Amino acid sequence: MILRARTVLPISQPPIENGAVVISGNQIRWVGARPELATADEPVLDLGEVILMPGLINAHCHLDYTDMAGNLPPPKTFTDWISLITAAKTAWSYSDYADSWLRGAHMLLKTGTTTVGDIEAMPDLLPEVWDATPLRVHSFLEMTGIRARRAPQQILHEAVKKIDSLAHARNRASLSPHAPYSTLPELLRLTAKVARKRKWRVTTHVAESDQEFEMFMHGSGKMHDWLKRNERDNSDCGHGSPVAHLARQRLLGENVLTVHVNCLARGDATLLGKNKTHVVHCPRSHDYFRHPPFLRERLANAGVNLCLGTDSLATTRKTGKQKPELSLFEEMRALAGSDQGLAPMEILRMATVNGARALGLAGQAGEISRHALADLITIPYAGKPAGVPEAILAHTGSVSASLIDGRWAIPPQS
Repeated sequence: MILRARTVLPISQPPIENGAVVISGNQIRWVGARPELATADEPVLDLGEVILMPGLINAHCHLDYTDMAGNLPPPKTFTDWISLITAAKTAWSYSDYADSWLRGAHMLLKTGTTTVGDIEAMPDLLPEVWDATPLRVHSFLEMTGIRARRAPQQILHEAVKKIDSLAHARNRASLSPHAPYSTLPELLRLTAKVARKRKWRVTTHVAESDQEFEMFMHGSGKMHDWLKRNERDNSDCGHGSPVAHLARQRLLGENVLTVHVNCLARGDATLLGKNKTHVVHCPRSHDYFRHPPFLRERLANAGVNLCLGTDSLATTRKTGKQKPELSLFEEMRALAGSDQGLAPMEILRMATVNGARALGLAGQAGEISRHALADLITIPYAGKPAGVPEAILAHTGSVSASLIDGRWAIPPQS
């Protein structure tokens, strides 16, 4: 298959006017200017006045909670929100979660995501929901261990057993200890050990709120006291930041995605960069909680790979009466609005190649290059190549076409 578009944006190189992409099976074989393509037997599909670009990589999402959109008003404190979502979850059935997951997957598909790193709180949904979407899904099985009254070894064993039972050509699963405050140090250490042995990706929420930061840094505060009343052993608190806590449990590394990272102590950024740990920023969730400005520059200067996620719609503000949708275009716009010193092209990298690198897909996704996966999207555009990054950030609504694994998930309009 040969695709021609007014502009091709490989991400790994500048925009190509009158570009073409040659696809063989589920891989890209060639990319360049259409006139440079030698005559081939395959017919050329002219996509017209569009930008042809890599599918977006959503490095952090909670598809389970999609149908909670607009149901939880922004709380005064982070622990207030934990109480709200815990109560909301107890009222849901299996079918509620399944419907919510599938609705979220459909939202991501139509808004240009082709690969998602999803936190799975309901592992029984797998693998059936995988088969119901063309998305490339990396499901991170969520593990907590404070009120479950189960030993860390048992929690991890059950998650690993579930992962071992799953086999899928396009999708995969691995581990997500929820956060330092909601798990015990032993579970973090065991997860780190198993993930290194199995060469698995791991993701965890860390340093999301000032309450979590105070809990670990000083061994005090509202979260500390609340969890102590719920019989958490808080002897791991008061010894440094949440990031330093992960480092002590050996849960930093090139295979680890740390999510949010809103509160940094001195040396934390260097620690993350030195260990090649990835950081996922979720701009609209950040705004929902009204966190202080994201410390992007400090992390970037330390060499940290920064990528983007949507988080869940349970932590996304409503606009008027309209409920929010999962969309990386919206996240990119929110980031551009809150961090005006960040170039549009760098924001695009956070939503494509950087996310692919975090999920272990470097060179395979998030870019249009030889041997990369044929995961592509198009959006309407009739301008010059110089305006492409700004046009992508300004795009709203659905993409005009989506190709995943070499197959049309959203066919182009004829």
